[in-house]
Amino acid sequence: MRTNLLEVSPEIPPERLPETQPGTLFCSAPMFDLRTYDQSDFDRGRPGWYILLWWLVQSIVFPLSLHSMSGLRCWVLRQFGATLGQGILIRPTARVTYPWKVTIGDHSWIGDDVVLYSLDRIILGDHVVISQKSYLCTGSHDFRTSSFDLATGEIQIGHGAWVAADCFVGPGVAVGDNAIVGARSTVFSSLPSAQVCWGSPCKPRYARVT
Repeated sequence: MRTNLLEVSPEIPPERLPETQPGTLFCSAPMFDLRTYDQSDFDRGRPGWYILLWWLVQSIVFPLSLHSMSGLRCWVLRQFGATLGQGILIRPTARVTYPWKVTIGDHSWIGDDVVLYSLDRIILGDHVVISQKSYLCTGSHDFRTSSFDLATGEIQIGHGAWVAADCFVGPGVAVGDNAIVGARSTVFSSLPSAQVCWGSPCKPRYARVT
C-alpha cells in the first residue's frame, strides 16, 4: 500500500507520516535551512590550494597509470601525507579524499572504484582487503539540526579483515581483526573480531574459522 508516494513502513505508524494533500508531496515547510550551514570550524588538515593540487595530481596520475603500477600510486600518496606500509596494492580507479588522514598497514589491498572519503581518520590494518566499489565514509550530517551540521567519525578496519564488494562503512565504525563483511553490506555500527557479517544493517552471523 502506498500513500502519496510515501511507502508505509511497518516501523512507522501511519498516524506519524507527514500530512499531505491528495496528489501533493511538497506540502510542508523544510526542516533544514541550508543557508545557515557552516563548516568553518572543520579542519581539513591542509590549506585549500594544497587540497586542489592533490585532487589534480590524483585525477591525472591514478587513472593514467598502468594497473600494475601500484608502487607509483603509493609513492604519490606518501608524498601527500598518507602513512602506508609495505606491499600495498591500490587500483588505478581508487579515490582518496585527504591522504594525510589515511593509514594503511602492510600488504593490504584497495580495489577498483573504492572511495576512502577521509574527512576524518581512516586506519586500515595489515593484510586488509577493501574490495571494488566499497565506500568508507567518515562524514555525515546531523539531521536534527536545521543547519545540517557536519559530523565526522574515524573508521578503523582491523588486521586481516575483508570488506567485500560494494559495501558502505559509515562514520565511527570499527571492524574487528579478521572480520568478514559480506558483499553489499551497510555497516553503521562496529563489528567484532573474527566474525562473518553481512546485511543492511550489517550484523555478525557466525564465527570465522580457518
